Amino acid sequence: MDYLYHLANASLTLKVVEHLHSATRLPVRFMTVIHQIDGWIIKVKMNRYLEPHEHGDFRAFMHELGIPCNPGIRVQMALWGLETGQSPVDVMHRYQVAIVSHGKPDREEIEAFREQFVQGLGYCPETLA
Repeated sequence: MDYLYHLANASLTLKVVEHLHSATRLPVRFMTVIHQIDGWIIKVKMNRYLEPHEHGDFRAFMHELGIPCNPGIRVQMALWGLETGQSPVDVMHRYQVAIVSHGKPDREEIEAFREQFVQGLGYCPETLA
């Protein structure tokens, strides 16, 4: 079971990571985080279909933070490439997509990306707040 959402900024993305760490009952297989100019795309793949109440709770949580998304073909192909075992670096080069994290939900990778990006720009864009 997959959940694919567009979030406005890094803080919301980090809330998803924290939620997944605290909700130990959720059978998270992996989480992919992609940064784009207009926000973040988050894909959470579960190991199994969730029970109806689990699905409803998680979907409600995700709807509070973002909107379900249907990304363009490049992002779809990048997500597919990651899921089939291609390395994030290869996928980034092939599809020109900024993959911030793929695998276990990782707060540190997102924060490191944000810090490096802001340092390079010299200011903090709204999507990195």
